[in-house]
Amino acid sequence: MRLLTLPSPESTTAPTERASALVFEDRRSQQLLQRVKQAAAGDAAVLLAGETGTGKEILSRYVHELGARRSRPFIAVSCAALSPALAESELFGHEQGTGARGSAPKRSLIEAAEGGTLYLDEIGDLPLGAQARLLRAMQEREVVRPGARQPAPAPVDVRIIASTSVPLADMVAVGGFREDLLSRLSGTAIAVPALRERPGDILPLARYFLTMYGRRLGPAPCVLSSSAADRLLAHPWPGNIRELERVIQKALLVCRAGRVTGNDLRLTSLPPKAPALALPGASSRLDALMTTLESTIAALFEGDYPNVYERVEEVVVRVAYRRCERNLGHTANRLGVSRDLVRARLLQSGELAAPPTSEPPASLSRTGEARAAVRELLTFDS
Repeated sequence: MRLLTLPSPESTTAPTERASALVFEDRRSQQLLQRVKQAAAGDAAVLLAGETGTGKEILSRYVHELGARRSRPFIAVSCAALSPALAESELFGHEQGTGARGSAPKRSLIEAAEGGTLYLDEIGDLPLGAQARLLRAMQEREVVRPGARQPAPAPVDVRIIASTSVPLADMVAVGGFREDLLSRLSGTAIAVPALRERPGDILPLARYFLTMYGRRLGPAPCVLSSSAADRLLAHPWPGNIRELERVIQKALLVCRAGRVTGNDLRLTSLPPKAPALALPGASSRLDALMTTLESTIAALFEGDYPNVYERVEEVVVRVAYRRCERNLGHTANRLGVSRDLVRARLLQSGELAAPPTSEPPASLSRTGEARAAVRELLTFDS
């Protein structure tokens, strides 16, 4: 059995969500392993797309270990854990006096990974400004630190491996991710199948976790009964490998005589996630989001809340403005409305400070025009 496990060095990826082991018994897993080996032979950026808990970080480390950079650092970073205000400083460093506390120059994570691999988990959570700097680092092999006017003198020599559990193509459509960065990453894109899509791995993984955690409870080996095996194979595993690991851990605490039965398994009743991989062309995630939006708006009207339309309109413009890094022109382009309309709605909601004048902006009086434009906004096809 081919087994990969997560090593002990710390990673900023949340340990409650990532998988800690992978096996390659199922046919689809064997195909995945071959794809990973092919990617490791080169030096291009790699994008791993799959649900949370499918083992993307383990695969990224394996790509690093198989490649020519194996003797150099491997730095794992969770983009979701980076504060939007500090993401650029963490990844690219900053100049003297330009940090959050006016501190000394900060060494970046890219510099820490020099000659090796930088793994960016959930890259879709990276702010747009940091995305732009990352793209420049990949294309030009140079880093411009926040607060600096010139790029760092030494060229960047780092391989980027990124992962995502959301469809980046759909984020591009709504302005949440850079299309040029996705294109750069997608050259070597690997779809990581969910655990339910590779059932041949379920029991080998379960037995591995059974052995690993069973040793901590006593010298006698623990075994898996046929009833437990049947239940494990029938479960859809919405939490993937990490969920399987937790299930085995809990079963060992309640089983008797070192034998795990079907009754010892505490399986979740949550349905599996929709298969929404982040490869170009994915649309199921967008469909699901639009369905959720429709249900939310329907619930607002059924609840007989006041000023529903105005509040929904305000939320749409405000969220778009923030996602576009508070750029009025970019926001207007993404929403397909005029810049004046966006500015008027942001002033009305208090998102923008009112100009120092006693007269309100003329666009605020164009209520009919504004509402008609935002009706189009709520139904526009991005």
